[in-house]
Amino acid sequence: MKTNTVERYADPEVEASVARIEAIARLMDDMFVIPGTNTRVGLDAIIGLVPVVGDLVSQAISSYLIWEARRLGVSRLVLGRMIANTAIDTVVGIIPFVGDAFDVAFRANRKNVRLLKAHLEKHGHVRRDAASGPVIDVAARRVG
Repeated sequence: MKTNTVERYADPEVEASVARIEAIARLMDDMFVIPGTNTRVGLDAIIGLVPVVGDLVSQAISSYLIWEARRLGVSRLVLGRMIANTAIDTVVGIIPFVGDAFDVAFRANRKNVRLLKAHLEKHGHVRRDAASGPVIDVAARRVG
């Protein structure tokens, strides 16, 4: 049975999910500063130095962010854009040296966090249970 409840972006569970996603994106895309520069890198660029395997591990971590976004009910369009960002990051990232520089500049996870937050701000969310589909349908936009 589907329960209809108005949920806000300020819901503690949604905030916790968004905080988790932001923390992972920060870790993957801009956690560390390269000494002597203002350039920030994350684990995505570092583990991407391991040919192919590092990029596949990064893709798996990025896929978790997309899974969380799906659970929060982002639209298919937003999910498609998020998947495209991570696919571009992975495909170009596989190219030695060029891919590593691209990882530093592209920051797919940060882009995906921005897409998620923009969607939640505009449309709210639909919490999804993996087994039973949508649990809560959002009927109102965020107030405040």
